[in-house]
Amino acid sequence: MNARIAPSILSADFSRLDDEIALCVDGGADWIHIDVMDGCFVPNLTFGAKVIETVRKLTSLPLDVHLMVVEPEKYFDSFIGAGANVLTIHQEVSPHLHRQLGRIRELGAAAGCAINPSTPVASVRDVCRDMDLLLIMSVNPGFGGQRFIPRSIDRLREAKAMLDAEGSGATLEVDGGIGRETIAACWKAGADLFVAGNAVFGSADPRAEIGVLRGLCGHEA
Repeated sequence: MNARIAPSILSADFSRLDDEIALCVDGGADWIHIDVMDGCFVPNLTFGAKVIETVRKLTSLPLDVHLMVVEPEKYFDSFIGAGANVLTIHQEVSPHLHRQLGRIRELGAAAGCAINPSTPVASVRDVCRDMDLLLIMSVNPGFGGQRFIPRSIDRLREAKAMLDAEGSGATLEVDGGIGRETIAACWKAGADLFVAGNAVFGSADPRAEIGVLRGLCGHEA
Protein backbone atom coordinates (compact mmCIF):
# COMPACT_ATOMS: atom_id res chain seq x y z
CA MET A 1 0.00 0.00 0.00
CA ASN A 2 1.20 3.50 -0.81
CA ALA A 3 1.96 5.99 1.94
CA ARG A 4 -0.94 8.33 2.67
CA ILE A 5 -0.64 11.78 4.23
CA ALA A 6 -3.32 13.24 6.52
CA PRO A 7 -2.60 16.88 7.40
CA SER A 8 -3.87 17.77 10.86
CA ILE A 9 -5.85 20.99 10.99
CA LEU A 10 -4.84 21.38 14.64
CA SER A 11 -1.83 23.24 13.20
CA ALA A 12 -3.76 25.18 10.55
CA ASP A 13 -4.55 28.90 10.61
CA PHE A 14 -8.27 28.96 11.39
CA SER A 15 -8.65 32.54 10.22
CA ARG A 16 -8.12 31.20 6.70
CA LEU A 17 -9.22 27.60 7.04
CA ASP A 18 -10.68 27.42 3.54
CA ASP A 19 -7.30 28.38 2.06
CA GLU A 20 -5.45 25.94 4.32
CA ILE A 21 -7.72 23.07 3.28
CA ALA A 22 -7.32 24.06 -0.39
CA LEU A 23 -3.53 23.89 -0.01
CA CYS A 24 -3.85 20.36 1.33
CA VAL A 25 -6.11 19.29 -1.52
CA ASP A 26 -3.88 20.89 -4.15
CA GLY A 27 -0.84 19.27 -2.56
CA GLY A 28 -2.30 15.80 -2.91
CA ALA A 29 -3.28 15.11 0.70
CA ASP A 30 -5.11 11.81 1.09
CA TRP A 31 -7.16 12.53 4.22
CA ILE A 32 -7.79 15.48 6.52
CA HIS A 33 -7.17 14.78 10.21
CA ILE A 34 -9.33 16.49 12.84
CA ASP A 35 -8.40 16.26 16.52
CA VAL A 36 -11.26 16.47 19.01
CA MET A 37 -10.15 17.12 22.61
CA ASP A 38 -12.41 17.56 25.62
CA GLY A 39 -10.03 19.05 28.20
CA CYS A 40 -10.61 15.95 30.31
CA PHE A 41 -8.95 12.95 28.68
CA VAL A 42 -6.26 15.32 27.42
CA PRO A 43 -5.29 18.79 28.75
CA ASN A 44 -6.63 20.75 25.82
CA LEU A 45 -9.97 21.73 24.29
CA THR A 46 -10.56 21.80 20.55
CA PHE A 47 -13.15 21.11 17.90
CA GLY A 48 -16.74 19.92 17.84
CA ALA A 49 -19.32 18.92 15.26
CA LYS A 50 -19.55 22.44 13.78
CA VAL A 51 -15.91 22.38 12.73
CA ILE A 52 -16.39 18.96 11.14
CA GLU A 53 -19.39 20.34 9.25
CA THR A 54 -17.30 23.30 8.07
CA VAL A 55 -14.41 21.16 6.87
CA ARG A 56 -16.84 18.77 5.18
CA LYS A 57 -18.13 21.67 3.06
CA LEU A 58 -14.58 22.59 2.04
CA THR A 59 -13.37 19.21 0.75
CA SER A 60 -14.50 15.79 -0.42
CA LEU A 61 -11.40 14.14 1.09
CA PRO A 62 -12.03 11.60 3.85
CA LEU A 63 -12.27 13.26 7.27
CA ASP A 64 -10.25 11.35 9.86
CA VAL A 65 -11.68 12.37 13.23
CA HIS A 66 -9.60 11.46 16.30
CA LEU A 67 -11.66 11.52 19.51
CA MET A 68 -9.44 12.29 22.49
CA VAL A 69 -12.42 12.38 24.83
CA VAL A 70 -13.99 10.46 27.68
CA GLU A 71 -17.23 8.65 26.87
CA PRO A 72 -16.61 8.92 23.11
CA GLU A 73 -19.86 7.11 22.31
CA LYS A 74 -21.74 10.32 23.15
CA TYR A 75 -20.31 11.89 19.98
CA PHE A 76 -20.75 9.12 17.43
CA ASP A 77 -24.09 10.17 15.95
CA SER A 78 -23.42 13.91 15.77
CA PHE A 79 -19.88 13.63 14.40
CA ILE A 80 -20.74 11.06 11.75
CA GLY A 81 -23.79 13.14 10.88
CA ALA A 82 -21.50 16.16 10.51
CA GLY A 83 -19.41 14.35 7.90
CA ALA A 84 -16.76 12.24 9.64
CA ASN A 85 -15.67 9.29 7.49
CA VAL A 86 -13.44 7.74 10.14
CA LEU A 87 -13.94 7.92 13.92
CA THR A 88 -11.01 6.85 16.08
CA ILE A 89 -11.51 6.28 19.79
CA HIS A 90 -8.95 5.60 22.51
CA GLN A 91 -8.58 2.18 24.09
CA GLU A 92 -7.85 3.87 27.40
CA VAL A 93 -11.36 5.32 27.73
CA SER A 94 -13.35 2.60 25.98
CA PRO A 95 -14.15 -0.25 28.38
CA HIS A 96 -16.60 -1.70 25.85
CA LEU A 97 -14.27 -1.32 22.88
CA HIS A 98 -15.71 -4.15 20.79
CA ARG A 99 -19.22 -2.75 21.11
CA GLN A 100 -18.12 0.83 20.47
CA LEU A 101 -16.17 -0.03 17.31
CA GLY A 102 -19.17 -1.98 16.07
CA ARG A 103 -21.45 0.97 16.70
CA ILE A 104 -19.24 3.30 14.64
CA ARG A 105 -19.46 0.87 11.75
CA GLU A 106 -23.22 0.55 12.14
CA LEU A 107 -23.48 4.32 11.74
CA GLY A 108 -21.62 4.15 8.43
CA ALA A 109 -18.11 5.28 9.34
CA ALA A 110 -14.82 3.42 9.48
CA ALA A 111 -13.86 2.49 13.05
CA GLY A 112 -10.44 3.33 14.44
CA CYS A 113 -8.72 2.59 17.72
CA ALA A 114 -5.89 4.70 19.16
CA ILE A 115 -3.39 3.83 21.88
CA ASN A 116 -1.16 6.15 23.89
CA PRO A 117 2.64 5.70 24.07
CA SER A 118 2.46 3.84 27.41
CA THR A 119 -0.41 1.53 26.43
CA PRO A 120 0.66 -1.99 25.41
CA VAL A 121 0.09 -2.70 21.73
CA ALA A 122 -1.22 -6.16 22.62
CA SER A 123 -4.09 -4.57 24.58
CA VAL A 124 -6.07 -4.25 21.32
CA ARG A 125 -5.25 -7.67 19.89
CA ASP A 126 -8.75 -9.01 20.52
CA VAL A 127 -10.36 -6.28 18.40
CA CYS A 128 -7.95 -6.33 15.46
CA ARG A 129 -10.64 -7.61 13.12
CA ASP A 130 -13.23 -5.19 14.48
CA MET A 131 -11.29 -2.05 13.57
CA ASP A 132 -10.55 -0.42 10.23
CA LEU A 133 -7.64 1.61 11.57
CA LEU A 134 -5.11 1.34 14.39
CA LEU A 135 -3.54 4.63 15.46
CA ILE A 136 -0.21 4.50 17.28
CA MET A 137 0.38 7.76 19.14
CA SER A 138 4.04 8.72 18.89
CA VAL A 139 3.62 11.58 21.37
CA ASN A 140 1.42 11.93 24.43
CA PRO A 141 -1.82 13.35 23.03
CA GLY A 142 -3.12 16.79 23.82
CA PHE A 143 -0.94 19.28 21.98
CA GLY A 144 0.60 19.74 18.54
CA GLY A 145 4.28 20.31 17.92
CA GLN A 146 5.63 17.68 20.30
CA ARG A 147 8.81 15.69 19.74
CA PHE A 148 8.54 12.18 18.36
CA ILE A 149 9.10 9.40 20.92
CA PRO A 150 11.78 7.10 19.39
CA ARG A 151 10.34 3.95 20.97
CA SER A 152 7.34 4.41 18.67
CA ILE A 153 9.25 2.72 15.85
CA ASP A 154 9.35 -0.56 17.78
CA ARG A 155 5.67 -0.15 18.64
CA LEU A 156 4.79 0.27 14.98
CA ARG A 157 6.67 -2.91 14.11
CA GLU A 158 4.84 -4.74 16.87
CA ALA A 159 1.49 -3.36 15.73
CA LYS A 160 2.10 -4.32 12.11
CA ALA A 161 3.08 -7.87 13.09
CA MET A 162 -0.01 -8.15 15.30
CA LEU A 163 -2.39 -6.96 12.58
CA ASP A 164 -0.85 -9.39 10.09
CA ALA A 165 -0.99 -12.29 12.55
CA GLU A 166 -4.66 -11.60 13.29
CA GLY A 167 -5.57 -11.33 9.61
CA SER A 168 -6.64 -7.72 9.98
CA GLY A 169 -6.65 -5.37 7.03
CA ALA A 170 -6.69 -2.30 9.30
CA THR A 171 -4.74 0.77 8.26
CA LEU A 172 -1.76 1.46 10.54
CA GLU A 173 -1.66 5.18 11.32
CA VAL A 174 0.93 7.14 13.29
CA ASP A 175 0.44 10.58 14.82
CA GLY A 176 2.89 12.83 16.66
CA GLY A 177 6.14 14.44 15.61
CA ILE A 178 5.86 13.21 12.03
CA GLY A 179 8.09 15.11 9.64
CA ARG A 180 11.07 14.76 7.33
CA GLU A 181 13.26 13.30 10.08
CA THR A 182 10.84 10.60 11.24
CA ILE A 183 8.46 9.57 8.47
CA ALA A 184 10.76 7.18 6.59
CA ALA A 185 11.51 5.11 9.69
CA CYS A 186 7.79 4.90 10.48
CA TRP A 187 7.05 3.77 6.93
CA LYS A 188 9.71 1.08 7.12
CA ALA A 189 8.25 -0.07 10.44
CA GLY A 190 4.87 -0.69 8.80
CA ALA A 191 2.84 2.51 9.05
CA ASP A 192 0.93 3.51 5.92
CA LEU A 193 -1.00 6.60 7.06
CA PHE A 194 0.80 9.61 8.53
CA VAL A 195 -0.72 12.50 10.44
CA ALA A 196 1.35 15.63 9.87
CA GLY A 197 0.46 18.95 11.44
CA ASN A 198 3.37 21.32 12.00
CA ALA A 199 5.38 19.57 9.29
CA VAL A 200 2.80 20.64 6.70
CA PHE A 201 1.31 23.89 7.97
CA GLY A 202 4.56 25.16 9.44
CA SER A 203 6.45 24.72 6.18
CA ALA A 204 7.15 27.46 3.64
CA ASP A 205 5.12 25.58 1.03
CA PRO A 206 2.51 23.22 2.51
CA ARG A 207 1.50 21.91 -0.91
CA ALA A 208 5.03 20.86 -1.75
CA GLU A 209 5.69 19.50 1.73
CA ILE A 210 2.99 16.85 1.38
CA GLY A 211 4.79 15.54 -1.68
CA VAL A 212 8.15 15.68 0.06
CA LEU A 213 6.86 13.63 2.99
CA ARG A 214 5.30 11.03 0.71
CA GLY A 215 8.48 10.90 -1.34
CA LEU A 216 10.52 10.07 1.75
CA CYS A 217 8.45 6.88 1.97
CA GLY A 218 9.67 5.90 -1.48
CA HIS A 219 6.81 7.38 -3.50
CA GLU A 220 6.72 10.24 -5.91
CA ALA A 221 4.55 13.25 -5.11
